[in-house]
Amino acid sequence: MLQTLSDWFWWDHLWLPRNVTWADLQDTEGYEYATVSHLYVTIIYALLLIVVRYFFERLVATPLAKVMGLKHQAQLKATHNPVLENFFVSASKHPNKSQLEGLSKKCSCSVRQAERWFRRRRNQDRPSLMKKFREACWRCTFYLLAFTGGIAVLIDKPWFYDTWEVWVGYPKQSLLPSQYWYYIIELSFYWSLLFSIASDVKRKDFQEQIIHHLATIILLSFSWCANYIRVGTLVMAVHDASDILLEVSVAPGVQ
Repeated sequence: MLQTLSDWFWWDHLWLPRNVTWADLQDTEGYEYATVSHLYVTIIYALLLIVVRYFFERLVATPLAKVMGLKHQAQLKATHNPVLENFFVSASKHPNKSQLEGLSKKCSCSVRQAERWFRRRRNQDRPSLMKKFREACWRCTFYLLAFTGGIAVLIDKPWFYDTWEVWVGYPKQSLLPSQYWYYIIELSFYWSLLFSIASDVKRKDFQEQIIHHLATIILLSFSWCANYIRVGTLVMAVHDASDILLEVSVAPGVQ
């Protein structure tokens, strides 16, 4: 059963042009092709990037934020109250007037005190500007380095200046070491974003973020397996350039 599904998924006609099979893309002397096994290492590199990010945010981003005038402001924590906490978690973070009156009676406090408790509890979960800046600084730095590396990879390639060269000889285009590392590092980075999304600042487009990261990983993996390496590197360079501006625009203290 699994072999049948595998044969169907890797069916030549789904991935490759006519009259080309996977057997034609086997490594030979002077030619090396992209294979799915190359992508397994991206999981390990993603974990390494998370470690690098941890130290970057504390040793680079935090001092930079302080230089720019951002400070880590201590937020007032709501006092421990099991009744209000249970309502906050299970019912609503924004109780209406009648709910506040009922909760205040249960807790033997005034409506004003209950209202103040919910306001502090909401602020307690709100990420600080420092945390937002550190995350944006990490992503911006990566995109800047990735874009610089991408240009270095592409600058001497003919398809950087003439996109028709992307398809010359396709799909029998040998994989270059520079292309390998550009793809692997980019894919590892998006895996790391997916792994750390639960601990990052939770934005309003949280679900869209997950879909974006998954879609990017799938598209990069597909283009790798189908040997769309040349066009893939061009697309990554364009997206990295725009992502630099995006992260700068959302970083606190930069606007």
